[in-house]
Amino acid sequence: MAAATSNNYEESKSLFSFILTRQTMPFKSYWTAALLILTLGRCFADDDHHELEEFLKREYSLSKPYQGVGSAGSSHWELMGDAMVTTDQVRLTPDMQSRQGAVWSRIPCHLRDWEMQVHFKIHGQGKKNLNGDGLAIWYTKERMQKGPVFGNVDNFTGLGVFVDTYPNEEKQSEAQKKRYTPRTQRIFPFVLAMVGNGSISYDHERDGRPTELGGCNAMVRNLKHDTFLFIRYVRRRLTVMIDIEGQHEWRDCLDIPGVRLPQGYYFGASAITGDLSDNHDVISLKLYQLTVLRSQKEEEEEEEEEITIPSVDDLELLRMGEGEEGMSGIAVFFTVLFSLLGCFLLVVVGLVVYSHWSENRRKRFY
Repeated sequence: MAAATSNNYEESKSLFSFILTRQTMPFKSYWTAALLILTLGRCFADDDHHELEEFLKREYSLSKPYQGVGSAGSSHWELMGDAMVTTDQVRLTPDMQSRQGAVWSRIPCHLRDWEMQVHFKIHGQGKKNLNGDGLAIWYTKERMQKGPVFGNVDNFTGLGVFVDTYPNEEKQSEAQKKRYTPRTQRIFPFVLAMVGNGSISYDHERDGRPTELGGCNAMVRNLKHDTFLFIRYVRRRLTVMIDIEGQHEWRDCLDIPGVRLPQGYYFGASAITGDLSDNHDVISLKLYQLTVLRSQKEEEEEEEEEITIPSVDDLELLRMGEGEEGMSGIAVFFTVLFSLLGCFLLVVVGLVVYSHWSENRRKRFY
């Protein structure tokens, strides 16, 4: 009896172990699969972003207490025009008419991949659309040259990111009593980017539309909280984002692949006022070097193809897309209207021809 009880106990124990094993095995498989998916996801995420580390490069950065800024030989940064240093900011222009100023790095940047974070402030007494003109962040071959493009020279060579605060094209359209459609109208201030090769002029009257790579509206004037601009150049891709809501969150502005910028250019910031004015302040310019993982093939391709002139791949295709997107609502309406009228006219002509043909055919039988 004891042996039978023992055998029954062993069989029950074996059966319980078998059931427990069958039940736990799927859970182990699920956990293994989940861990594998998570690992692969991280690998794909790392492969997509490629950034490993970032290092603040102080020699290319501008921040408080601005020690020696503007002094000959005692700083990496140089002032130009009406720019001045205070304890809280570098003021590029005061809120006065017909002023322009800039701050430029003295050291050319030879980093291949970089990220610039700009802490800035635009404020003044003028009401909306009664202020101007805006500020610009530069990475260009030229430096310390006055000009009409937000205080810098026209036909520049390199990259310009503009915070444009005055709608020149809209005001001109209003003065000429031209209809400015909601589809083509922009909300200002407006952030845009442009790449110049030394022969491309910035169209001030059209707010840079013919040569822009992209942009976004940014209500940055007279805010009580901090405003930031983010410019990243990685693997020949230009990304611009803004943080203007006081939430410490970046918002996408533009993302353009195939941007080719040479090394050895200078960073700078400039601003200009005309009949209208604003305070244009830069609190900090912080440049980070990005360490990016590249394949051997990518390394070889970049070594073979040295960039000497700034350019953008498929720029004409980008322009075509903008042209199609910029078609006004009225133009679309009339295009559809005339198409429908044309179809109706063809139907009427067809019916008339058919009726004449039918009548002639009947007369033949009489």
